[in-house]
Amino acid sequence: MTFGFAPSSAASTSSSADLSAASTNPLARMLEPAEWAAAGIPLLRNPREVVSGLHSRHRPKPATAIVAVLDPNERLCASASFTRQSAPADGWMFRNALLAQLRRVIPHDLRRRTPVRTAVLLYCREGDARWTEEDGAWMWGLRDACTLHGLRCGAYITLTRDGWQVLGEGRGGRRPHTDSPPEPFALSEVPPLPPRTGGAASDILRRAAAR
Repeated sequence: MTFGFAPSSAASTSSSADLSAASTNPLARMLEPAEWAAAGIPLLRNPREVVSGLHSRHRPKPATAIVAVLDPNERLCASASFTRQSAPADGWMFRNALLAQLRRVIPHDLRRRTPVRTAVLLYCREGDARWTEEDGAWMWGLRDACTLHGLRCGAYITLTRDGWQVLGEGRGGRRPHTDSPPEPFALSEVPPLPPRTGGAASDILRRAAAR
C-alpha cells in the first residue's frame, strides 16, 4: 500500500493567492540588472553601428521603442518603432506591444529547435542612463516576446540625452543621443522579406511605423 500526503486547503489557498498577486503586480514583471546580466544575453559585435543605424532609420523621440531583428551576421532583417503608451510600466503590456510589432514585420521561428535570429530593443527616454524600473519592465517584455516568437533575446539599449547605453554590459557612447541629428549608417540588411498581409495593430499602441 502506498501512502501520500495531500496539501492542506490552507496551503493551496496561500499558493493560489501568491500566484494571483504576482499576476496582477507589475513589479513582478521586470528584471533587475543582475538578472539580465546573468541571463546570457548575446553581445553585439558593433553596438554603435546598430544604434546609429536604428537611430537614423527611425529617428526616435523620447518614449519611442524600436525593436529590431538581426541575423547571425548582425545584419538587419526587420525593425519597427512605436510610441509607448502613457501608463505605468508593465512588462506584460510591453511584451504584448513588442510581440505585435514582431508579428507584423517578420515571420516567427518557432519551428526551429534553436533560435537563429536575435531581437534587440532600443528605447529612447527621458532621464539619464541609469537603470529604472521602466527599463526592467522592457527587459522582461523583450525576453518574453522573443520566447513567444522563436527568437533569441538580444541587447536592451537605452537612448537618452547623455547618449546610448547597452544595459547589463557597461558599453555605451555619447552619440547618437535624443537630440542628435541622424548620422550616415552602414547597418547592412538581408534581402527584403515577401510582404505580409492582414493582422490588426494592437490597441495599446498609439503609433506604429515599420521600416
